[in-house]
Amino acid sequence: MKKSIFFIPVILLLFISWNKQKAEWKGSIEVVDGVTIVKNPKEPMYGEEVFSIEEEFIIGKTKGSEDYIFSEVRDLDVDSEGRIFVLDYKETNIKVFDKSGKHVNTIGRKGQGPGEFQRPSQIYLTPQKEILVNDTGARQLHFFSLNGIFKRSVSQTNMTFFGGPKVDQKEQIVAAHLITDKKVTYMLKKFDSRLKEVLKIFSTDILKFPNLNPFFPRASWEITYEGNVIWGFPDKYELNIINSEGILIKKIIKDYNPVRITQDDKDNCIKERFGGYDKVSPGVKIVWDDYYNAYRNFTIDDEDRIFVHTYEKILNENGFYYDVFDSEGRYIAKIPLKVQPQIWKKNRLYTIEEDEDGYQFVKRYKVTWNY
Repeated sequence: MKKSIFFIPVILLLFISWNKQKAEWKGSIEVVDGVTIVKNPKEPMYGEEVFSIEEEFIIGKTKGSEDYIFSEVRDLDVDSEGRIFVLDYKETNIKVFDKSGKHVNTIGRKGQGPGEFQRPSQIYLTPQKEILVNDTGARQLHFFSLNGIFKRSVSQTNMTFFGGPKVDQKEQIVAAHLITDKKVTYMLKKFDSRLKEVLKIFSTDILKFPNLNPFFPRASWEITYEGNVIWGFPDKYELNIINSEGILIKKIIKDYNPVRITQDDKDNCIKERFGGYDKVSPGVKIVWDDYYNAYRNFTIDDEDRIFVHTYEKILNENGFYYDVFDSEGRYIAKIPLKVQPQIWKKNRLYTIEEDEDGYQFVKRYKVTWNY
């Protein structure tokens, strides 16, 4: 009996080890003019079973203490201690919770004075241990300590539709904005701490009113712990990595099957955006593409895995598939997610969700990798 009990685990270990070794990446890596080019096939290295999530707790109540009731959550971020910072757009404040989900602080309020907000749309925890708040109503960036002490504001009045600001280790800010003249140009740039342009990363002309493409591609970007910027514009499946000096060091490319935009997709888009075809603004011309963009957007975790939100829906279920790339840029997994990721940190996933009645919650999931 003792021999058989010992023998079975050995066989299982050998089987698991053999399976791990069996996984094979069928892409290629080459260096061209100093830039590493990672080309990925359509199929990932591992199957769906390599990844799993398990809900740990929910923050949010429909009644009771206002500290736990959300009106309209727009964004969230998580610090190195696991504290969760939740931006409530309608309440114009940031609620802070500890790593167990207990409320510990509320930062900001509606107003026009120092430390007050008008229409805060985004937050970002910087490497300098500050909270950056993009206040689109005041057209300012506000900075607070992690404990909620107001520090300074920076004007963005010379920017049009300034969005997605993220800060690197040099206090430089990566963000997008529009330049409107005879044509409309969408630009992704790097700025210094006072929003003086340092580097133009990307630009493209977009449709001008009255033409409107509801599925117009928008750039995505993230900043790694090393200070590199990962960015991509989803007119093609290509992610670019530039170093802190703005030099391109890597491209990640993936082969994929485009997803066609159906008539139902168009109808649902118009209904969500305008409330119905009869409510589209007079004179507006809707311009449709035949296919969705290569992807919707992407996020990263603290191990430099990249999670690309594709347009491929989960069959017979709500949710989409996400392509996962490792820190080398290799396509390792295609995972189905019924939730939309906000933050990946320390093998935890944080999301903003709502119930059938429209009440919003913040959830934390435990993430497990089996490779």
